[in-house]
Amino acid sequence: MAEKVTLYYFDGRGQMESIRWLLAVAGVEFDEVLLKTREQFLNLLKDGSLMFQQVPLVEMDGLKLVQTKAILNYISAKYNLYGKDLKERVKIDMFAEGTRDLMDMMKMMPFLTPDNQKGKLEEMHRKALERYFPVYEKALSNSQYLVGEQLSCADIHLLEATLMVEEKCPSVLSTFPNLQAFQARMTRVPAISKFLQPGSKRKAQPDEVYVRTVKEVLEF
Repeated sequence: MAEKVTLYYFDGRGQMESIRWLLAVAGVEFDEVLLKTREQFLNLLKDGSLMFQQVPLVEMDGLKLVQTKAILNYISAKYNLYGKDLKERVKIDMFAEGTRDLMDMMKMMPFLTPDNQKGKLEEMHRKALERYFPVYEKALSNSQYLVGEQLSCADIHLLEATLMVEEKCPSVLSTFPNLQAFQARMTRVPAISKFLQPGSKRKAQPDEVYVRTVKEVLEF
């Protein structure tokens, strides 16, 4: 039996959530070590687990993986979510980087002051409508998937991103029929439907406890 994957992160979304999404869609069971104290983090530093002194950390296949993009690429390649050749892979990367840019704006918002949160939300909403979603709407105009003829990590990241943005801006997809259809198709995929159900390992929106814990553990 393969060794179970273990994730080291906070009890929240952050940089780990996209990793959880990929593992869930790939059907990979994983355990989580939730960081709640500064001591836990210092122990990971002390034993050399954190190459660049930061989480997320994923233990799988006898490796200690750090750096979010590297982890996502490893999982995508291992579970056939990374295209069939180099040309498809670079297209997947381009689409995936766009969704990560959008989600990164969302991830930072809980750590801002209320006034700055409002401004960042307005910026995120505008960029979603004007910069990001039009690209994906066009890409899905004649295709079920963003790249090629099979599901890739880019599709999974896009679904995650659209759901995140909708939590803050419920009508954001109203002028993007292809994205609406894509979202409906994707949420019917059994592994995704299961991950979206209550009680799954998908994390809720960040709250004050999450923000406070991150600040205390990382001391910032």
